[in-house]
Amino acid sequence: MRTPVDARGDGQDPDPPKPRRPPLSRASSYMPRRAIESFENLVALANHQERLRDARKIIWRDRGEPAVELEDLWECLEHAGRGGMRAGTVAFMLRAGLNVILASLRLGRVPKEMRYALIRHAIFGKDSFRFAAMLGSFVALYKFTLNALPVLLPQPSEPPPSPFEESEDENEPVTPNPVKRRVRFSLSAHAQEVWVRKRTHRWHAALAGALAGSLAVMFEKRSRRIAIAQQLFVRGLQGSYNAFTSKSGFHIPHGEALLFCICCTQIVHALFCRPDTLARSYELWLSNASGASRQAIKMVRDMNSNGTFDVQDIDKILQRSDLIPANRTALLAVKAMATGEPPDFGLYPPCNAIHPWVESCLSVPIPRLMTVFKWAFPIYGALHFLPMMLFKRRAFLSRPIHMLGKAGMGTIRSSAFLAAFVASFQSWVCLKHYIYEVLSAQKTFRLPKSIINFFVSKYSYALGGFLGALSLFIEERRRRGELAMYALPKAMESAWLTARGKGWVFRTGSAGEALLTAVAMGMIMNDPQHLSGLVRRILYQFIGPN
Repeated sequence: MRTPVDARGDGQDPDPPKPRRPPLSRASSYMPRRAIESFENLVALANHQERLRDARKIIWRDRGEPAVELEDLWECLEHAGRGGMRAGTVAFMLRAGLNVILASLRLGRVPKEMRYALIRHAIFGKDSFRFAAMLGSFVALYKFTLNALPVLLPQPSEPPPSPFEESEDENEPVTPNPVKRRVRFSLSAHAQEVWVRKRTHRWHAALAGALAGSLAVMFEKRSRRIAIAQQLFVRGLQGSYNAFTSKSGFHIPHGEALLFCICCTQIVHALFCRPDTLARSYELWLSNASGASRQAIKMVRDMNSNGTFDVQDIDKILQRSDLIPANRTALLAVKAMATGEPPDFGLYPPCNAIHPWVESCLSVPIPRLMTVFKWAFPIYGALHFLPMMLFKRRAFLSRPIHMLGKAGMGTIRSSAFLAAFVASFQSWVCLKHYIYEVLSAQKTFRLPKSIINFFVSKYSYALGGFLGALSLFIEERRRRGELAMYALPKAMESAWLTARGKGWVFRTGSAGEALLTAVAMGMIMNDPQHLSGLVRRILYQFIGPN
């Protein structure tokens, strides 16, 4: 075969053509810039997320935050200052937000030209600054004192003895330690407990809490200091009792119900014998819940204090539109005896004055039960439904039927509890009068006169409060403790004022609120892990592990 000849005639294969480089597309020329812009966007997004996390920490503290190690007083002061500023800011926003919500409910009844001033006062009023100063100063003082004490009073850290070390006497029998109930710590409580055991004595936290609490409460109004001190003292008692029971294993069955019964004994006694020892608003609420007229309650108080009553109260009851003829006749007879010579007021107020709309005492409990139930239903409905909407929104949206049913059942139980309390107490008032008449008429078997007279004495009303409080068992078990904690400070204040009036206790003067707050915060900060979950979470959000 002949070899093909190219154009140059050299008889060799021509060079293969070189591949032409493809032209750069217009889109590819912009890829580096787009990559840079994407990278810059990612960096900006990461920085934005970091700033959001930092801003979120100002409002909400993450669980399990480690304790801060501080070496000198300047670091303690700086750490306390930052914590105090954060707590004060959060407290100001909380109080201002609550004031705005309450003010918005009144906007419809306020003239338009005053609405702006109302909102401005709700946000920047003295109450918001007082609340912020109280919580901010407490956190700052507590943090500084708690962290400065180990610096000023250093303690040698000794490792705890190992349970695996050999004893000196190998023949000594090993006795197992008794099993103790372990306290379940949350992450935040565990962090604080580890730090306290590592750096400080337990009394450091108690001293810091007492010092900070006694000074911080002075920023609030005098009228609010006693309420704050009472609530803190009750929480301190709760934590101390829980700590004692967890260490000793001692437990009182249905202790919250027993405590509530004791508190109601004092409160009901004060309502009918010493109303001045109760807060005015609370006394009015109890009087309205009882369903009895103000004149009937006043007659009971007068009979308990001096054995007489004001005849004008009888006249006001006689003017009631729901007074039936039989009770009118009985009340006119009582009035005639009270205005006679000599006046005879009897040993107890007549039942006709307590329930003038019905003659028989047996016809009182069921209608009273239904009336109080309908009166209390919207009150307890708000207490059960609103917290669910605000704090359990995610659970409500995921299971609305279940959550609504749970809140509805809770409302029914709470309303039934209050209705049963009022109905049983009013039944007791009529029953004790009947018991007195029956025992006084006995000829064959007569009890001592002191026992018979007890049923018409002022202390019989206190027994009625104890018996009525047994209706607490209608409530859900987890709410019994909260109701007992609600009634305890009011009962303690009434008992203290009663004892002070009799000269049994000393007067605390203007330092009483600070002293009570110091004792309360000392107990709370000594054992914070034994408080209720809600109180622990609030303390952790404001104070942190240290």
